[in-house]
Amino acid sequence: MIDEKIKKKLAEDSNGLSTYEYIANNIGSCADDMDYLVDNMIKVDLTGQYVASAARYLYAIDAQLYANSISTLIAAVIEKDREHRYLPELIQGIWGKDYADRVEELSGDDNFRRIYKRLYPKGI
Repeated sequence: MIDEKIKKKLAEDSNGLSTYEYIANNIGSCADDMDYLVDNMIKVDLTGQYVASAARYLYAIDAQLYANSISTLIAAVIEKDREHRYLPELIQGIWGKDYADRVEELSGDDNFRRIYKRLYPKGI
């Protein structure tokens, strides 16, 4: 469990970077605290930059173990990244560089479909 002093410090995170760094530096021991960390990052990252990075990072570390956190982070990026600065990297990082060739196959995933529609307004 996260120490209360660390929680207090993370609560003061201004943009999500401190929370992202905490996850990256403690990945082997913070799985039980991931809901708290994800919620904190979503709360403070107004642009979605670190939320998107965290989703890609957790996916690369262990997509199965962190599936719920990844899904929550992706949904938050979709809402936060209005200028589409992070969605292109996110869609490639999660679904692969060939995602455009597999749109029909991937369209069953709600987050994929939502990102794709944001990037390609004509949709699927």
